[in-house]
Amino acid sequence: MSIPSLVNASVGRPITRLGISLFPVYLTGNHLPEMATGPESGLVVDELPEAQVPQLVVTNPTDRPVLVVEGEQFVGGAQNRTANVSVLVSPGARVEIPVSCLEQGRWGSYRDFESGRTFAHRRVRRAKQHSVATSMAMAGSRSSDQRAVWGAIQSEIASMDLYAPTQAISDADQAFDRDNARYVAVDELCGLGPLPGQCGVVVAHGYRVVSAEVFGSPDLLVPHWAALIRSHLLERPTAGDRPSATAALKLLGRFAAADSVDSPGIGLGVEQHVRTERVTGQVLTLDGSTVHASAFRK
Repeated sequence: MSIPSLVNASVGRPITRLGISLFPVYLTGNHLPEMATGPESGLVVDELPEAQVPQLVVTNPTDRPVLVVEGEQFVGGAQNRTANVSVLVSPGARVEIPVSCLEQGRWGSYRDFESGRTFAHRRVRRAKQHSVATSMAMAGSRSSDQRAVWGAIQSEIASMDLYAPTQAISDADQAFDRDNARYVAVDELCGLGPLPGQCGVVVAHGYRVVSAEVFGSPDLLVPHWAALIRSHLLERPTAGDRPSATAALKLLGRFAAADSVDSPGIGLGVEQHVRTERVTGQVLTLDGSTVHASAFRK
């Protein structure tokens, strides 16, 4: 895999709160048509007529493509879910998308889907993406290891000492209610929003870079900004010392240059799945330009 926009990405000065640093990411030469994403995109998310854990159906009634982002939470339905891959849904299209369950103890008691206030947690997404990349390499399938995903959720719930009767990772939001410093930091960063021209973030815990989230344009990042900030600020840093821009760029470069398993996207574009000893993740491109990329250091 070689994605020029990621290879040539640059990062700015990080913002650090509670030991977690967010490097802004900027892209050059990345050209995309107009598209929408996020809670106000108009996308309709629902169960299949015969509800199944690993699939949802999405409908785009609008006149422009809509991006479903790997890692965003769909709260409701028969169980809370998250997309296994990023999907660009054509105008007027109705497609089935592969998902993973984010709530082990509920099936049924249907309620309408809504966008979660946070993205799925980093370790949950990392476990999911590693297993999806493995499935793509071995069988051309976008299936995740649901047991591994549930295991990561259980570890997160235990580490935060949450009350989560249905083992739903969305219950992690209660951490903001009992930790005023965390609430204040998130409120500040969500209010600031992304910087002009910012397309993504590289996240570092002290000197250790842990993940990257890159959208193809600033307009695609904005609708997901608050949910991403909330998900990363729920964590406690896993390392100390000062963050390094060199390390942030190294993660992006290593991910962009890694071997990948490529396939036509479920909707528009091309998917690329990465699984190496150091990094795992996925990229959706359209005509060679990045639409969305998520990378997680192991």
